[in-house]
Amino acid sequence: MTIAFVKTTLPIIGAPMAGGTTTPELTEAVDRAGGFPFVAGGYLTAEALAPLITRMRETTSNFGVNLFAPNPVPVDRMAFDDFVTALEPAAAARGITLDPEPVEDDDHFDAKLDWLTEHPVPLVSLTFNLPTAETVDRLHAVGTQVVATVTSVPEARAAAEVGVDGLIVQGPRAGGHSGTADPTRIIEDRATVDLVRDILAELALPVAAGGGVDGEAMVGDLLGAGASSVVVGTLLLRSDEAGTASTHRAALAADEFTDTQLTRAFTGRPARALVNDFVRKFDPVAVDAYPAVHHLTKEFRAAAKKADDPHGLHLWAGTGYRSAQDGSAETIVKDLGSRFARE
Repeated sequence: MTIAFVKTTLPIIGAPMAGGTTTPELTEAVDRAGGFPFVAGGYLTAEALAPLITRMRETTSNFGVNLFAPNPVPVDRMAFDDFVTALEPAAAARGITLDPEPVEDDDHFDAKLDWLTEHPVPLVSLTFNLPTAETVDRLHAVGTQVVATVTSVPEARAAAEVGVDGLIVQGPRAGGHSGTADPTRIIEDRATVDLVRDILAELALPVAAGGGVDGEAMVGDLLGAGASSVVVGTLLLRSDEAGTASTHRAALAADEFTDTQLTRAFTGRPARALVNDFVRKFDPVAVDAYPAVHHLTKEFRAAAKKADDPHGLHLWAGTGYRSAQDGSAETIVKDLGSRFARE
């Protein structure tokens, strides 16, 4: 029997949704409900992340910080140029001139890791790539637990080998970016509960799991499969405290959007979104080039958000998006997890 790496009243973890979706108010609501909150460190500098962590410390001593582990995909310049050419007419229609030069960065990873070793937090999770043994050792040295996001049995094995304390098993039906360490691979559809069972058949590490969670019944199924906690993200997107754009909120409830799809069109990395015109038009010519495509389309997506146009926006959503509800995140978390409360 594995031991949970988070100790909370309810076995619910609020997913760290980067880019402003996971707000301080959302993390505080998850904590009040008895769940485990994550500060989303993606897309932030160390200087921008620090006050979010400081505010979290004022609320609870039981929280985590999520970082994007560097994992740049070498840019196929010819394919990237072809994607730029395909996108240019749509960008021009919005008054945007695309920068044809691919932009790369490591999401300020080293600076954030330095800050976290100087100002230790209870737990750090890594996604987009597995942590190195050196990263794990540095965080362990200051008393921080380290958890890796994994999307397959081989990734789980590799994470165990570098000494992580636990795994966040992300099924392919999760909304937003896949945490896979190999963003070029074809991600086949399967139930998260089956992936959890396969991983726990080989490893004794504690596991939290998410992906396609659509309600209390699935929480029970994942816990029954051996997960100690369940990660929810899409179900919080319409909550009062989430920083979800109004255009995105409306799309999640609109009859117009009837399906989700993994696509590289928005960022160059597989991410599940509602199928809109952008996905339909540009997914067939999308390229593996994160973060280059993310930077390329950033201004385009910002313009769509400003124009309240859901067909130009990245509408991240897991397959359980129809179950997302308005209201307080505290209530949503309690409704999901109260039946499984821990003493």
